[in-house]
Amino acid sequence: MRFVLRFFGFLFSVGAIFFLIGAVVLAYGYWTFSKDLPDHAQLANYEPPVMTRVHASDGSLIAEYARERRLYVPIQAIPKTVVSAFLSAEDKNFYKHAGIDPEGIVRAILANLRSGGRREQGASTITQQVAKNFLLTNERTYERKIREALLALKIESTFSKDKILELYLNEIYLGLSNYGVAAAALNYFGKSLHELSISEAAYLAALPKAPNNYHPFRQRQAAIDRRNWVIDRMVENGYVSRQAGDAAKKEPLNVNPRVVSPNSIASGYFAEGVRRDIAERYGEEKLYEGGLVIRATLDPQLQAMARRALVDGLVRFDQARGWRGAQQKLDLAGREWGLALAEVPSLGDVQPWRMAVVLEVSGGRARIGLQPKKDAAGRVVQERETGIIAAEGVKWTRRTVDKALSPGDVIYVEPMDGKDDQYRLRQIPEISGAIVAMDPYTGRVLAMVGGFSFDQSEFNRANQAMRQPGSSFKPIVYATALDKGYTPSSQILDAPFVLDMGPGQAAWAPSNYDGKSSGLRTLRYGIEHSKNLMTVRLANEIGMPAIAEYARRFGVYDDMLPLLSMSLGAGETTVMRMTAAYSMFVNGGRRIKPTLIDRIQDRTGRTIYRHDDRRCDGCDADRWDGSGPPKLVDNRERVLDPLTAYQMTSILEGVVQRGTAQTVKAVGKPLAGKTGTTNDAKDVWFVGFSPDLAVGVFLGYDKPQSLGNAATAGQYAAPVFRDFMQMALKDKPATPFRVPPGIKLIRVNASTGTRAGPGEGGGVIVEAFKPGTGPPESYVPPEAEVPQAEMSPEAQRAVGVGIGGLY
Repeated sequence: MRFVLRFFGFLFSVGAIFFLIGAVVLAYGYWTFSKDLPDHAQLANYEPPVMTRVHASDGSLIAEYARERRLYVPIQAIPKTVVSAFLSAEDKNFYKHAGIDPEGIVRAILANLRSGGRREQGASTITQQVAKNFLLTNERTYERKIREALLALKIESTFSKDKILELYLNEIYLGLSNYGVAAAALNYFGKSLHELSISEAAYLAALPKAPNNYHPFRQRQAAIDRRNWVIDRMVENGYVSRQAGDAAKKEPLNVNPRVVSPNSIASGYFAEGVRRDIAERYGEEKLYEGGLVIRATLDPQLQAMARRALVDGLVRFDQARGWRGAQQKLDLAGREWGLALAEVPSLGDVQPWRMAVVLEVSGGRARIGLQPKKDAAGRVVQERETGIIAAEGVKWTRRTVDKALSPGDVIYVEPMDGKDDQYRLRQIPEISGAIVAMDPYTGRVLAMVGGFSFDQSEFNRANQAMRQPGSSFKPIVYATALDKGYTPSSQILDAPFVLDMGPGQAAWAPSNYDGKSSGLRTLRYGIEHSKNLMTVRLANEIGMPAIAEYARRFGVYDDMLPLLSMSLGAGETTVMRMTAAYSMFVNGGRRIKPTLIDRIQDRTGRTIYRHDDRRCDGCDADRWDGSGPPKLVDNRERVLDPLTAYQMTSILEGVVQRGTAQTVKAVGKPLAGKTGTTNDAKDVWFVGFSPDLAVGVFLGYDKPQSLGNAATAGQYAAPVFRDFMQMALKDKPATPFRVPPGIKLIRVNASTGTRAGPGEGGGVIVEAFKPGTGPPESYVPPEAEVPQAEMSPEAQRAVGVGIGGLY
């Protein structure tokens, strides 16, 4: 008995010693592996990278910017179907264990033993995966696994199960650049989480282990098998019925990757403008990871109209100069044409144009093979499509089909309306241009196209190209004069203007476009018929420093040189600036700042930027006293007297009715604007407006060169404005321009500017006058001989060489 007691005492002593040793080893191991563990408490303030999304004014999505495509959603917004799918696939005991799942460890060991080492099954819980993904690396070592387990225990003691699951479901990588379940649901299936079916939720839950192994296209069968395995686990765990599970497994894997592209509404230039703006405001990290929600000013319908009008104008000009030949030549001998054509880069934002290759030419027709159509994800959706180009399709080239085309030619074509399988030959214009449409009262840019194709050139001619505005600058000169006491009926001499530039230099002698002069004419006439001599003489009378100050106020130039040639538009500015300047005529002289962005919200929904900074009195519902509706207080700077602004609007309306832009009359609505053509017709402009929409148009070569000896803005730029306004105002009423209080409307003789007599008929218009500035009663003819202008030495030094505007 004594021996037995001694034996058990020995065993107890040995066990106690081993226990102590084990405890010391465990304590030392715990101390070793936990002494430099990351601070798990930081998960409470964790903000994962979230993509920035840009929406148009109607809410449609224009673009997304992200390094990791992620939409963060709280656990309360994640439906039970999605949660149950991931728990079944990854950690069915998640709500039961304390961070480490002993049952899962035993199950993994047995599974690995049964597989004979051929297949390894992990035993990490969701909590452990959170510890690894957020705080550790992905190295496959025992040390990392121990640290992962210790962190999992700490995380479980600090955070709720729902918080841990929320972090996991928003962080995990699910393939195709998608992070988190919300982004994956949207980009795989085009659905929100609540719209996912059992089979769709199961497929997403199948991806965390190895997304590339279950790629929906390259590994389709493996993806379906893994999805069905997840569905079986959901049935086994009681989340769905056997009947529902069997039905879900029979569903096809309908993955259709969603790719957001500004090309869908031809807004590449606009989206890039927004991207640059956000990057400048907040930096690229905020842009690509900050989860900003941006409400842009873009109107998708007006954007499509603007691109169509500009492209039509560029193509009109380009085709008038003839066919330049194919894009390139393919050798089709012994090679399948579809594969050869698929390798040729094409522009993705020129729809409905398509790239094609000429297969054969005979009988006055060409048979073409079209480059395959692709969906937003870049997958071919229609192959081996052919068509015909008949004589009508090459009519603009002034050649026959066999003279214009030959087999192997790579070309662009456009479907012909109402003629199946027939196409019209097209070519990429060499000329470029821009169009901007703006709300004149807020500066919100409703449409912006900066060239023929963003895919071809990202350079935005709307706000990056500095070009001479030509005669489209003249309204700034005349507005300055009206603000300083001139009236629309004030008479300015249209006569030769010669300036001696000093010894050894040629005299500066600007001229009118037609080379003629017509004596004394009204200020209105000078704008309507774009008279250079009248403009220079007027600028000399009121002084170039004053004009330079008004140009700064209107935002046309930041610091204009006070040279007389600048009065004819010899400086350089952008279409965006000119459109904003003209907006200030129609809005009553209020300063506006062009913007592509209405509002920016951070990832929490808090507004961090709003373009409209007007004060709203009475908008606080908690403080409303019932005295009346809220009032917006417009505290923006006034750059022009509202009466002067209306006078200029009325004069610019005359440009459309009687002047250089009569082609715009075809719109049939009240419109105003001004043409602008520079020296040698290197740039042509038209900037104008309706009562509620301002539009600027520019056409010219990127490397400035003449558009032709007889080219004018009325011939090329004004028709683009006309075409756009016909579409934009089609269903709008013919609203007249708003007349401000104080304006006196008086009938005058259009030629002389004098008050019209009773019964006077032709040549009478209604002119706008400020109080106390009525027109004279009769016309006093000028002296028979008009002397040349004489200028002081100071004025001579203020004159620059060269003429910016001609017509």
